[in-house]
Amino acid sequence: MSPSSLPPFQLRLRRAPMCAALALALGAAAVHAERADRYKPLNFTADTLRYDDLKQTNVLTGNVVITKGTMTVKAARVEVHQTPSGHQSAVAHAGGGQSAYFRQKRDAVDEYIEGEGQRIEYDGRTDTVRLVGQAVVRRYRGTTLADEVKGQTITYDNLAETFTVQGGEGDGRVRGVLSPRDAGPPAGAAR
Repeated sequence: MSPSSLPPFQLRLRRAPMCAALALALGAAAVHAERADRYKPLNFTADTLRYDDLKQTNVLTGNVVITKGTMTVKAARVEVHQTPSGHQSAVAHAGGGQSAYFRQKRDAVDEYIEGEGQRIEYDGRTDTVRLVGQAVVRRYRGTTLADEVKGQTITYDNLAETFTVQGGEGDGRVRGVLSPRDAGPPAGAAR
């Protein structure tokens, strides 16, 4: 079976063993992210803004920085749409040889998820983040890099606590480095 015919790498995370599962599979783009973030206001800075009231769409260009609670998105261009029910979605595009960037704090722990890609899609209604094109996701414990995974597309569904990593560099393979969870040495063992 060739790598391209294999199903995407997918993992179901559960609440109780989340930390252990995360150490095994890198908590992609917002593993158990701050759940309150989706209800926070979206703040932004940019060089220019074009607003379409009829379509409820904002197009931000030039050094765009968006914050929504603990979530931060940085990109060359971001389109933000709001549905009549108030849900927000955004598509961030890379530019100038740089990737679009995403960062969010994990809920109830001192851990952050960072991601980069040529395009980052956020859907507040479904609470999903999708990184497309040379996608990379990193998990930090405090300020220490713990895990990193790379693929062509990384999709995270925060409500279902699942993520998928598809495709990869050149040969189509997903790549990553996963650090063990430091639970301390066994009883009686020297460090």
